[in-house]
Order: sequence, then C-alpha cells, then structure tokens
Amino acid sequence: MRAWVVRTPGRIEQVELPVPRPAADELLVRVRACGVCRTDLHVRDGDLPPHRTPVVPGHEVVGEVVAAGPEAQGPALGTRVGVPWLRRTCGRCKYCVRGQENLCPSSEYTGWDADGGYAEYVTVPAAYAYELPAGYTDEELAPLLCAGIIGYRALRRADLPPGGRLGIYGFGGSAHLTAQVALAQGAVVHVLTRSAAARELALQLGAASADGAYDRPPEPLDAAILFAPAGELVPVALEALDAGGTLSIAGIYLSDIPALHYERHLFRERTLRSVTANTRDDGREFLATAAEHRIRATVTPYPFDRADAALDDLAADRVNGVAVLTMPR
Repeated sequence: MRAWVVRTPGRIEQVELPVPRPAADELLVRVRACGVCRTDLHVRDGDLPPHRTPVVPGHEVVGEVVAAGPEAQGPALGTRVGVPWLRRTCGRCKYCVRGQENLCPSSEYTGWDADGGYAEYVTVPAAYAYELPAGYTDEELAPLLCAGIIGYRALRRADLPPGGRLGIYGFGGSAHLTAQVALAQGAVVHVLTRSAAARELALQLGAASADGAYDRPPEPLDAAILFAPAGELVPVALEALDAGGTLSIAGIYLSDIPALHYERHLFRERTLRSVTANTRDDGREFLATAAEHRIRATVTPYPFDRADAALDDLAADRVNGVAVLTMPR
C-alpha cells in the first residue's frame, strides 16, 4: 500500500508498505479520507517526541471495515467507521476505572504510537472505532474525529454557563467546529484570531464578533478556549475573563507561557485548565451532537499524493478550515 511516513523531524515522505494485519481485537480499515491535524504537524516537526520511527501520521480517519481479527467485536464488515486519536488504554488503572481514560499512563495514540491514516489501510482496536452519523460526506466527517472531539472536550472543560459568553482564540479546524456546538447550545461567541479569512468565516457561522488575537473582546467572557499553540495568548485570554471565568487550553502542544500577574490574570477565581486527549464518551457525545445539529465542517481537500503540501500549508496558515486527504475511489 502507499503511505506517508515521518523518519526524521521536518520531513514526510511517501513510501510503499505492506498492508497491516489486524491483531485479534482489531479491525482493518480501508481509508477513504483523513484529516490533517496540527498534531500531525507537531509529529512531523518533532515538537512531540517520537514514539515510533518511522511512523505514519493521521488520526482523523474515515474508512470502511474490510477485515477483522477473531476477537474483534463491533462494526461489521462494510461499515463506515472513524479511527480517532485515542487508540488504546489499559482499562485497569485508577484513571480508566474512574472514567478518565484520557489520563491513562499506558494510553496509545493513532499516528504517534501506531501507524495512522496517511495510508491506504489502517488498523484500529474495534472498541475504539466510532460508528459515524449519516448525512455527512467522508471529507466532512474526518475533521470531527479529532478537531471536533477535542474541541468538544475543551468546551466542557471551559465550564461555559447556559447562554454564556465564550471567547475562542485561534480559529482553525477545531475552533470552527466548537463554535458551532457552542452556538447550538445558546452561547454568545466572540472569536479572536490573526487570520482575516478565519474572522470572516467566524462571522458567517454566527459569531457575535471577530477581532485580532490580541484585541479585547467587546464584553467580559464567562469562558474562553485557546486553540492557537501560542503561550503568549494565555495572559491575554485570562485578562479577558469575567470573575469566575475559565480558560481551557485545547492543544497538545503550547509554546512557553509568559509570567502571570496574579491580580490581573487569576484573582477573582479565574481558572486555567489544560485538556489532555479525550475519552470515548466524549467522542460518542460529540458525534451524537453532530447527528442532531448539522455541523458545517469547512474543508480544503488535498489528493493523497499531496500530504506534504497539506502539512506545509497548515504550518503557514494557508488552510481555511481543515485540510483533508482524499483517497482515489
């Protein structure tokens, strides 16, 4: 099969690999589309320490089940499924037992610990594959499997009250999906991002305002989510919070945070929270929301053979919405 691999930081190359064989509890999935996530960029560039070398990136995979191991239970052959970032957890540690499997110290991730979806085939443990809502194309579904799910968890971690005022810093793939969930829940959304095209998209989707990343929102925020991997925006977002507000940091990677001033940034019970991956329940809840409310995924398709260009464009902020690799049918 054709696949893209990262061998050394800063470079991705196309190679021929054997079609993987599913383990006893795994499915073999023929890839139909795969989203290009900023985490893939961090894997390519070495911002995340390598867990497997070489590795096939990609963890927003939509495909068809074509084979299964003898112990695999779940989606039948021919079913359209999603292969997400969270690949496997131990199921026995204190975090797994209390419903926080995203914190499992033995957790494994698609496209980092195991080969992912920048390939014609990928394997996934059957218990971690998602059945997908109808009414979406493969390309529209791909971003939901990480950008959507992680954004949904970040929104939950932000503790936005009903009808509250939400600030979103950065407006790429995950943010533009999360904004739609918040709007469907009755929130007032203010977007703060450096991209003029992203600000225009935010207003089209229903944001109350869209300004520059360092601008002050037009009203104090009850909650905020930082999607941009820019630590220097943490004090900016904290200062924009109303008393009792929460800032949730959605990314797996963040540049260094400047020194915080207690009175300006944290006093009056403002809270700073990180987000670590997601649980399968997060994914199921988000996909149920996507089935109920039509979420518009703004997609820029790239042929499979241009995965390197898609990552370069993402790094240079030339992608509007989410880049998605498409496989020839």
